[in-house]
This record gives sequence, C-alpha cells and structure tokens, in this order.
Amino acid sequence: MHVHEPFAPSASSVALRHSQALSVGGFHAPTERIVSTQLARPLSRRLFERCDARTASYQATRELMARYFPGEYEVILPGAEAAAGRGGGARDGVELVMIAAEERAAVRAFLRALRSIPRELGWHATVWSPVPLAAPATLSRALRERVRFVDAGECSETDVLGLADVTVLASDGVRAAPGPLVRALGAGVVPVASRLPVYEELLSEGGYGLVFEPGDVETLAAHLTRLICDPGLRERLLANASPFAQTLRWPRVADELEQVYGRLVARRHDGRGLPQVRQKLHSRPLIDVDLHMHTDHSYDCATPVEVLLAEARLRGLGAIAITDHNEISGALEARAKAPAGLRVIVAEEVKTANQGEVIGLFIEEKIPRGMTLAETIAEIKRQGGVVYVPHPFDRMHSVPDYEHLLGVLADVDAIEIFNPRIAISEFNEEAIRFAAKYRIP
Repeated sequence: MHVHEPFAPSASSVALRHSQALSVGGFHAPTERIVSTQLARPLSRRLFERCDARTASYQATRELMARYFPGEYEVILPGAEAAAGRGGGARDGVELVMIAAEERAAVRAFLRALRSIPRELGWHATVWSPVPLAAPATLSRALRERVRFVDAGECSETDVLGLADVTVLASDGVRAAPGPLVRALGAGVVPVASRLPVYEELLSEGGYGLVFEPGDVETLAAHLTRLICDPGLRERLLANASPFAQTLRWPRVADELEQVYGRLVARRHDGRGLPQVRQKLHSRPLIDVDLHMHTDHSYDCATPVEVLLAEARLRGLGAIAITDHNEISGALEARAKAPAGLRVIVAEEVKTANQGEVIGLFIEEKIPRGMTLAETIAEIKRQGGVVYVPHPFDRMHSVPDYEHLLGVLADVDAIEIFNPRIAISEFNEEAIRFAAKYRIP
C-alpha cells in the first residue's frame, strides 16, 4: 500500500493506521505543515513509524521531513509529460504562463511584474488555475488586453504549457508548488522562479532557468523582459535543461518505485516454513505453550519456581519458556525441577542499551544486558537460540521502535502479538498487523 501525505486527519492516515500490508509513505510538499510538525508532532511521528519505507518527491522535501520526523527518505522525482512542441496558436509574441497553484500573493506578484514590461514588446500572458479564478478588479485595461485567466473547465494545464514559452513561479515560500515547475521543464518551457530551495533544486541553481528573490517584483520583470527580447537566451536555457527533462519520464518513476516495493517484499519471511520441520512435527500431538513467563529470579516477579511449575501443570501446558529479565537461573532451576510431561525452555528477556527488550529462547548461557539490539540478537543466534520479540509496540514498556525493528527483521524468528498485561489493546493490534505484513510467526 502506498499512501500519499499521510498527515492526520486524512484518508491516507486512516489507511496507514489500520493497514496489514507493507506500507510506503510518499511525501511531496516542501513546505512545513504547522499542525503536524509543531502541535501534533509526537502523534505524527508514531503514525509515520508504520511506514515500512518513505519516499520524497524532492531533496527539499526529504530535508524538511527528516528534520521533524527522522527516518530514511528516498528521493524519487515525479514524472512529466514529454514536450509536445509549441502549439503555435493564433497569438504572436512570447507566451508567458503562470500556473496558479501557489498562494494568491504569487499571482499578484506576477501581475505587478507584467506592468513593468515595456508595452512595445510582443508578449501575451495566461494565468491558469485548477479552479475558477477571475481577473482582479484593479487590473488595468492595458493588461486585460494581454492577460487571460482560464481554468480547468476551459482547458488543461497540459494545453496551456503546450503553448507557453516561459512559465513563472513566484511563491514567497508559503505554498511552493514544484509540480508545475517539473511539468514545465518536461514540456520544454523556460522557468522563472523565486529563489526557494525546491525551485533551485529543480533549476540546478539557475542552470535551467532564471531565479529572483521572493517578493522582488523588479527583478522578476527584468528577467521576463530579457527572455522576451532574447530568444537566444531562451534557447540556451532549454538546451541546458534538455538532458534533465529527459529524466522526468513516468517509466523512470515506475522503475524506481518498483525497486522500493521489491526491497520491501524481500524483507518478508517465507511463511511456508521448513518442509522438513513440518514433516517431523506432523505426527506429534498438539500442545499448548506459554513463551513468556517469569519467576522470582526476575526483579519484577514474586512467583517461586515451584508455584509456576505447578500452575503450568494444572493449566495443562505442555511446555513453558522461563524468560526472566536479564537472568537464566530461574529457567535452569525450573528445568531441573520440571515434572514429567512439562518441558521447560531456558530463555531470557534481555534489556538492550536503548532499543528495548528481546527474548532469546533455547539458550544455555546468560546474555549480558546493555548491548545493542543487533549485538543481543547475534549472541542469541550464536547459542543456537530463537529470537522472540515481546510486546513490540507497548509504549508503556521498553520496546524496540519501528525503525530499529526493521533493521533486524531478517533475524527475528517470532513476535508476541498478544500480551494480557498490556494496558492499551491497540498495542497488541499493532503487533498483529506488523507480524502479518512481514509474515513473522
């Protein structure tokens, strides 16, 4: 499942919260969302942790997201339609276009710049908006004769860019819109854009178009005048941008996304298990097993070994794992005292340095606390043990977060999906979803 901009509240955020599928979060806007980054950052961070991979449309977007929601973001530039060549409409002169996807102030800056262009020059301008947009009442008669306002009900953005020579993006940073800039470059249109990080990124810091300081209407007007008067400058900028424009194709986007999806699918465990083990167990009777139990050898439990063994026998369990915290003495004692018909698995619930707890089943040596999660897992494996992650998303306990858990997926043998002592049932449900998406027992 690939969700886009899963900021709450939204359909994407709901889908991400409840998904049992591998999930990719796609982030596009290069401007800060104040509610999510300032007021609801902890909640947004927990939600985004459910993304198994994250993509960003631009480097500026990746830097913004990583600042507030740390993680790895793979930049995949969006695609654009191939240049169809200028349509050659009935109008003469240079066609200037603004795609009104930025804040309203950007349109006002564009219109103010047009007033400063010498009237004797040959040019026309179009302001295209996805929604109806009327010309300002204060627009002079002279500009009304040269500027038209159209919306998606009259023609498409692609149609407008197909007639354009120059496109303008004049945001002051409130609502930058890099999408139209990408599509303009793909259509072979020369851009003039305000000096914002995402625009400079796409323009190779002025190599593919001209830039001006946000709000600097005089420089914007001067750039437009130069481009109108100097077709050679327009041609040079288009030539510079041509190789980059060729990369803005949808097959390239599809290939890069498929690579992301392929890496995610490769993380999944083989849910079929080992045929030889299934065959070996086929004729054995089914028994009930509890893989997470403590004795008074653990600092947080007061149950004597003898009482635990008696209770397990009374409950009809066929096997139990003694998982005392950072200790195996209780498990060894229980194994020595276990009655016939009850097998005791020697185990330990080990506290890592700062990445939560992990259980090692079928071990024989005590594992010291305080190592990293990866080092602890390596020690469990060295002893031939089974790596079992308890209460993985219980925020009330010390648990490995999503990021650290994803880093050791290949070595995790089992996940606890139900713990009766968890105070909030949603934590168990999250473990169920995680185990299902990665096919972990």
